[in-house]
Amino acid sequence: VVVIAGNNRHKTAYIKAGIDAGLHVLADKPMCIDAAGCRLLADAFETARQKDVLLYDIMTERSEITTVLQRELASRSAVFGELTRGSREHPAVIKESVHHFFKYVAGNPIRRPAWYFDTTQQGEGIVDVTAHLVDLVMWTCFPEQAIDFDRDVQMLRARHWPTAITRAQFEQVTGLEAFPEFLQEKLNAGGALPCYCNGELAYRLRGVFVRIAVRWDFAAPAGGRDTHFSVMRGSRATLIVRQGKEQAYQPELFVEPAAGHEAAELATALKQAMADLQETHPGLALAPQDAGWHVLIPDKYRVGHEAHFRQVMERYLRFLAEGKLPPWEVPNMLTKYRTTTAALELAQH
Repeated sequence: VVVIAGNNRHKTAYIKAGIDAGLHVLADKPMCIDAAGCRLLADAFETARQKDVLLYDIMTERSEITTVLQRELASRSAVFGELTRGSREHPAVIKESVHHFFKYVAGNPIRRPAWYFDTTQQGEGIVDVTAHLVDLVMWTCFPEQAIDFDRDVQMLRARHWPTAITRAQFEQVTGLEAFPEFLQEKLNAGGALPCYCNGELAYRLRGVFVRIAVRWDFAAPAGGRDTHFSVMRGSRATLIVRQGKEQAYQPELFVEPAAGHEAAELATALKQAMADLQETHPGLALAPQDAGWHVLIPDKYRVGHEAHFRQVMERYLRFLAEGKLPPWEVPNMLTKYRTTTAALELAQH
């Protein structure tokens, strides 16, 4: 197995080279950052099929406990009902995340390489972090179903915008006193670097309206951290993950009755679902709220982002032992990257 991560400019070519050499490949996201890379990635998957090797990307967010429980509850029609279609103005599925260039990881201030701020090497935000969010939409809304981009996805709109990075901020996060030559030509009149790390895309997935947004600020407010917000609207209930100041920047799952449904009507089904989930997640509980319920999650399930990489590796090793990926994984990886790269082209034009 070859594990590929880091600078994204040539990552897809490295993936293809590994597959051509008959190696299994586990690649960090994103596996491609533009349409040309997406076409090369499709070739790599075809070669992997011919050579009987496994190409897989690292989707850590599938292991986050609130996402796991949101997916579980959405699969229970007595609680969630049917996934609604929503509209352009009010999508049925919303996923948003906010990230920070300067932050602490495992107690230490992060150091980023200079090329991280070059979107021709790292990729724009709309093709980078959004890979996780596009993946989660398919994984939670249509679990274990193969999604075809040409048949199932209709791109509606996309936009991107920069975060301006000053020289002092650049030094703080990279340790370099000046912008390197490859970034000099990108500086604005004030000497700051406009980094196109923010993006938003709206599309229909099998008729369901979806909106995804990612934003990068330089640093979090005091006591803050990266955040995730996720909404799934069902005919009986809405499932919401919040991670704001009110939640002490820890992701929390909430269940609220859909319009026209009373909380009492939903309570019995939700309590039964939570009882069922005790088999796999003992210790879960419900706390009533004005608008619905807060799912109380024991700390033992909050293992942290770094531990999710281990969980992805464990899944991949099981696939290697079985000699195959689940049949829906490859088509959905292709759809994921066609979605992000199509959004990039739409935003740029």
